[in-house]
Amino acid sequence: MDARTDQGFSAEDLRQRVERVGDAVDDDGDYGDHRWNPGHPRLQDLWKLELRDAAVLIPVVDRPDGATVILTKRTEALRSHSGQVAFPGGRIDATDLSAEFAALRETEEEIGIRPDQVEVIGRMPDYVAGSGFRIAPIIGVIQPGFDLDINQDEVDAVFETPLSFLMRPENQTQGSREWQGRVWKYYDMPYGGQRIWGVTAGIIRAFYERFYA
Repeated sequence: MDARTDQGFSAEDLRQRVERVGDAVDDDGDYGDHRWNPGHPRLQDLWKLELRDAAVLIPVVDRPDGATVILTKRTEALRSHSGQVAFPGGRIDATDLSAEFAALRETEEEIGIRPDQVEVIGRMPDYVAGSGFRIAPIIGVIQPGFDLDINQDEVDAVFETPLSFLMRPENQTQGSREWQGRVWKYYDMPYGGQRIWGVTAGIIRAFYERFYA
């Protein structure tokens, strides 16, 4: 067992870490699926396309015995990343005032947590996904006592995972599969019967590298 306790992974400790690292809006951090797949032909084609802008919320719940992170499982009916574990979020609409606005709007639409229940404490550098999305991960702290209102057209399940579990590198295993004759690598973090992998696990790994490594 790691000597650190779940209480060492508190929301207040995270606030301090985010503050020390600073604002990421103009950060040129190189985050994305290409980090795990340098030179992959899938990504060479990707750079020629116009990336689609999206935003997700990394919702950290300020639990007294250690912070947790809210994750969702998307329905099979969705066109992109169907059936996968994901952060609440989606495309940035033309009417959204900012990436933060989009992430909070999507969170309320998907799981019913209102923007006034989220304390935005920072933003990760954009994460470029192999599916063609440029994702802005927004970090928010939520106090316990919230009620969920799950949009069943988009979300099959909502669950919390301890931040301490996600931030331990021994839980961040790297998997691979074949894509058009080439190996595609990704992170995989199974927890509580749910499979956290792909883009979501990649963002979590980037989160670890930025704030906890």
